[in-house]
Amino acid sequence: MGLLRLLVLAVLASEPGVAGGAETVGNSSEGLLEFSVGKFRYFTLNRPSPEDAILRHISSNASFLIFQIHSQYQNTTISFTKTLLHNTSGTGTDKGLVFILRPEQSMCTWHLETLDAEPVQNMAIPLSYSERDPVPGGCNLEFDLDIDPNIYLEYNFFETTIKFAPANLGYARGTNPLPCDIGTGRDSRWRLLYDVYQYFLPENDLSQEGLLKHLQRMAEVPQVKANAIKVVTLTANDKPRVSFSSLRGQGVIYNVIVRDPLLNTSAAYVPVHTYACHFEAKEGNCSSLGRVSTKVFFTLFALLGLFICFFGHRFWKTELFFIGFIFTGFFFYIPVTRLTLLTYDGNLKIFQDDGVFWVTFSCIAVIIPVVFMGCLRILNILTCGFVGSYLVVLAFDSYLYTSLSYITLNILKRALHEDFHRAFTNVPFQTNDFIILAVWGMLAVSGVTLQMRRERGQPFFPAHPYKLWKRERERRVTNVLDPSYHIPPLRERLYCRLTQIKELFRKEQPAGERTPLLL
Repeated sequence: MGLLRLLVLAVLASEPGVAGGAETVGNSSEGLLEFSVGKFRYFTLNRPSPEDAILRHISSNASFLIFQIHSQYQNTTISFTKTLLHNTSGTGTDKGLVFILRPEQSMCTWHLETLDAEPVQNMAIPLSYSERDPVPGGCNLEFDLDIDPNIYLEYNFFETTIKFAPANLGYARGTNPLPCDIGTGRDSRWRLLYDVYQYFLPENDLSQEGLLKHLQRMAEVPQVKANAIKVVTLTANDKPRVSFSSLRGQGVIYNVIVRDPLLNTSAAYVPVHTYACHFEAKEGNCSSLGRVSTKVFFTLFALLGLFICFFGHRFWKTELFFIGFIFTGFFFYIPVTRLTLLTYDGNLKIFQDDGVFWVTFSCIAVIIPVVFMGCLRILNILTCGFVGSYLVVLAFDSYLYTSLSYITLNILKRALHEDFHRAFTNVPFQTNDFIILAVWGMLAVSGVTLQMRRERGQPFFPAHPYKLWKRERERRVTNVLDPSYHIPPLRERLYCRLTQIKELFRKEQPAGERTPLLL
């Protein structure tokens, strides 16, 4: 049986034609992975035993196929043949190949393997498209594959960037594709549009089963449109590159649908996913939301925030020090980080200009105090309740993911990273966020209400230190029975103290007669 399998594979590989497998007649041998068009299949790959897969009964209406394979974080290699070449194979966690079908071809094969020492759980699906559908990656000039339907993802602490190759117009079996860069009229690939979609996994879901399940909603065009959020639409004149705010520990799936508005057809690229973190890192991996020092720091801040939320106006000096410490640390951290790295609504194009963004941000920050200028005590109490309760939200983020922390984090990223203005700042708003938002609102309202009731009938603010000193001085002048009345003024006390210090350094004169004797 093993000899028969090798014989079948040799016949398939020897057939002439374009990359995408070969046509053969007869039944396949045992041991091959059987696939059906539009059907997902789970399987496990091991390093010692690569697999060969086969797809039969391809419809004659299909012009090309896209075979895609996915895993969570371990790399898998997919190739047209067992001999791995850079222009006929791809390696990664989300990879796919385009099979251009020949006339009368009804069967395709491909080779799957992994170099990872541990077994890799995979999910794969072949999808078919007609001659009217655009070919994803059909005009690739940047990446290795001749026709590249893959989305390439890069991320850092600030942003996640996806790139993809431009598509080409569809064409029938046995015909040549249209030139990519000859003419820019309505009959060329320049009429194509690219819809970029984003899909959030459930918060705190790092499971492999959950990822592969949700990837099924992002593979085909109808499911992508029904389940994901369309972020932006690019034209053929735009760069095929989009940036997003990185969400560490939050699973996100991206995909691109290329549309032909003239024929009203579309096709999907191979979806790609990220958690903006590494699963196999020893420190700071995806399973760990933060360091112990970070948790301790934000926990202490949360306790102090609770104190400010409920007692900030009464303890005026403590509040001033705390709020001043926050703002000073924030504005000091920005230039220091920019120098060491050397390197809100960001979804609106108008705010992608740094000048417009920071002017708008400053105006909002200034206009609120102006509105409450006539009732400064209310403004101060509102600030205590809002800022103090929000620090509790930041502490929650150290233990349990919440997108509410990005209210301040995205502003900090905007200040630190020069290219963050082009990033889309969508975040998920799920069950955890609703609960924490309710806690935030409850703490803020409770703190503001308690402080307003307690301060009713009290002076708006503590007296100015200069006024207190002046009042105390007048009291001492008029009250002769006060012991402090007999204390000399400050100038005399300083003069006496300086005189005493001079006496310490004066040389002692010898005892006896100090003038010469008269003769």
